[in-house]
Amino acid sequence: MRYLMTSRGGDAPDEKLFTEMAAFIEEMTASGVLLATGGLDPAGVLLTSEGDEITVTDGPFTEAKEAVAGFALVEVRSKEEAVELGRRFRRIVGDGESMIQQVFGP
Repeated sequence: MRYLMTSRGGDAPDEKLFTEMAAFIEEMTASGVLLATGGLDPAGVLLTSEGDEITVTDGPFTEAKEAVAGFALVEVRSKEEAVELGRRFRRIVGDGESMIQQVFGP
């Protein structure tokens, strides 16, 4: 099963966080769990549709700490395994919020 794990912005990273995160990413990559990871531009573009009209609005839209700052796409055997990876991630990065959503489809 594939899961998209996203995290909201938090404190500025320091050298310890970079080191611990690099080890975590290396471990997930070596085990074949990690499919993709990356940071996201807080500006973004919002598309809103109503009937036949589509409105395009340039961001940023929320405070930096509320914006989704990064993501990881993982392939695991269960939801519980995805949650455990999320717990490990939160322990590394500290206070904040993450979301885990199952990805459907091929």
